[in-house]
Amino acid sequence: MDLIKKLTGKNPSEYEPVAKAMIDNSDLELFTKLVEQDDFLFDFIKENVAKRIQKACNKDNYLNLLDLLEVYSPSYDTVIAEILHTFGGDALFIRIKDLFHNGSCNQKAYAVKYFSFANPDKVKDLIPELRETAKSEFEPLAQNSIEVLSLLNDEISKNEAIEMLDSSDGFEQFNAVKFLVSYGAKDTLPKIIEIMKKSNFSENIASEIPYLVPLNELLETDYENGLLVLANIINAIPEIITPSAACSYDILGVFEYILSKPIESASAVVLRMAKDKFEELSSNDEYLFDSDKNTKDEIQAINQIMKTLNTSELNSYLYDELYEDSDFVFFALDYVDEIEELETLLEGQNQTLILKVLSIIKEKGLLDSKHKDIALQNITNNNIKDIVNVM
Repeated sequence: MDLIKKLTGKNPSEYEPVAKAMIDNSDLELFTKLVEQDDFLFDFIKENVAKRIQKACNKDNYLNLLDLLEVYSPSYDTVIAEILHTFGGDALFIRIKDLFHNGSCNQKAYAVKYFSFANPDKVKDLIPELRETAKSEFEPLAQNSIEVLSLLNDEISKNEAIEMLDSSDGFEQFNAVKFLVSYGAKDTLPKIIEIMKKSNFSENIASEIPYLVPLNELLETDYENGLLVLANIINAIPEIITPSAACSYDILGVFEYILSKPIESASAVVLRMAKDKFEELSSNDEYLFDSDKNTKDEIQAINQIMKTLNTSELNSYLYDELYEDSDFVFFALDYVDEIEELETLLEGQNQTLILKVLSIIKEKGLLDSKHKDIALQNITNNNIKDIVNVM
């Protein structure tokens, strides 16, 4: 039988000797094959394998783990770092620090994870270097570095990220959001949400927020902004956020919470979006072909809930969001049929909104010169003017 099948299987008489042999023999080839299965194994299986690795290690063989650090896995980095610190303690610190300074990106990422278990007084001397590795293009190294900086309460790196939120560069803003989320800076959530509302990366930012504050918790404390985050997440599935990632937010529980409350215009927008999105995901195998069974079951469960909602009733709430200062107006527009309601938005000051309204009217085959004339009276952006003129 394949060694990976034994290692990930249910039979202790098979997985225990394989795990022990992998550690005793510093079997990098087998560990590499295991890591290559990361995307195909259920989380609970990887958690079981981590426990098996931990059980196979002892004071006589734990240093063999150092030979496995050539291959990085986020599924096993924590258990490996914990084992190294458990048996090696701070006496191993100098050797790990050398890997941090001179190793490959993979070895550095493991080394930084080890620092999260080490004596903070020893790690503090490395803060300047950790600030640099926190900017690494190798995401595991950056992520682990930020987490250690957070453990050390490094206010300088946190404040630098907060300042980056005010950047005019959307990429810099998004990188700042990712830093603050990894840092666990919950106090920055209000500012992150305000950035999300204005950013060209609103969906990407929304996808990070549940890792800082769970959606259910956000909805309980700030219902309308929680709905707005959820609207952006729904809009981002599956192009930006995979269905499995969305399900990791406990999105089924989120919808159950929303439906336990009276429906209002903002929640109606979100539910209307969800009704279409989850029907689409459920009816097209292309979206879920590589998803695990838990994800598929959750998507189907959400779709069944959404099927019970009356589309016409949801649509009747949407008109309360058809004003330019609404955070939900761009989402609501996709479900509005009354041309008169759309026309009123052409007289506003939000030029991006005016352009979208014109596009929707054109899609309905109802665009004429009067619509363009009204819109052009309120458009100053030359690029948008050019688009309108050729519509």
